[in-house]
Amino acid sequence: MLSLKKQVKSVNKKFLSCAILLTVLGLLAVADASVPQAINAFGDKFYFLKQQVEWAALGIVLLVVFSNIKYTFWRRLAYPLFGISLVFLIMVLIPQFGLKTLGARRWIDLGFMNFQPSEVVKFTLALYFARLSESNKKALAYFLPVALIGLLIMLQPDLGTTLIVVSIGFTQMFVAGVNIWHFLAVILSGAGASIALILTSDYRRARLMSFFEATQDPLGKSYHIRQVLLSLGLGGVFGVGLGASRQKYLFLPEASTDSIFAVIAEEVGFVGASILILILAYFIYLALKISFSAPDKFSKVFALGLTAWIGSQMLLNLASMLALVPLTGVPLPFFSYGGTSLMMILSVTGILLNISKYAEEPKSTKRKR
Repeated sequence: MLSLKKQVKSVNKKFLSCAILLTVLGLLAVADASVPQAINAFGDKFYFLKQQVEWAALGIVLLVVFSNIKYTFWRRLAYPLFGISLVFLIMVLIPQFGLKTLGARRWIDLGFMNFQPSEVVKFTLALYFARLSESNKKALAYFLPVALIGLLIMLQPDLGTTLIVVSIGFTQMFVAGVNIWHFLAVILSGAGASIALILTSDYRRARLMSFFEATQDPLGKSYHIRQVLLSLGLGGVFGVGLGASRQKYLFLPEASTDSIFAVIAEEVGFVGASILILILAYFIYLALKISFSAPDKFSKVFALGLTAWIGSQMLLNLASMLALVPLTGVPLPFFSYGGTSLMMILSVTGILLNISKYAEEPKSTKRKR
């Protein structure tokens, strides 16, 4: 009797190759975009690159380790890891633990590096919901964690990460089979709560108004988005050339982090930026293929949650750079400078690679056999 499932002995090599390519391209982008800021702040043009290389190396190690740990290992850690991540989200709001920069409190100082709890909670939420999907819990068991995490992150404040967390949760709830009417009710109530939180915060309201008034107050609230649009415009069709960006010379805010795509687009132009977007889209396509071929409900919901995380983060960053949505401060996966983000993305890639080892055999192949 033929088995309905076949264990693939090796990881998805296309997915692995795409992740390595994006990591290398990301390091090159940080090396280029961060030079002026590194010289101005530290007198060392390779300061940010050296840190990013260290984080990338550690991330690759985690990718290899996690790709060799069977995905079922994470099932037993779902509840404790989720609880710990909630504690960290609370700690970051306490002045004794959380670092406040640019009006937001998002980091915990560990001494040797700054740690961003909201990056970790994206993973633990995806894991928690995957575990929850196996136990046929009621809709409230899904909605309350999303609401709690969303509230804690909005208090930092960080609207962009809140939107990503909601995307992860809603994607997994839909796949897990949560009642569609409950699903729609939460979407509407969540949208209402988000609008209320935006309007009651000077920080979030200023971000929103800069989107609607992009041509006004060019040296104030609209400065950032105007500099982003200038970068895109200067790039034209083929770009100004690698390393030749003018906007990165302290004109463009957050040139090596949230706005790094604007520097890339300025240097390689519309054609190069389009190729980069296609590579990112191909990465998400491969991740979705792994998710849909996952061998059981836990791995399927888990993989789709992780894919929703990376995909929504990519989409939100690129949309804000193209002025399709307000600036959110969300990093571009693989490219933006930042240790926590890069290491988490590479770790998640390792988990997806492990799930790909146990992929369900396509139906067409089964029929042929």
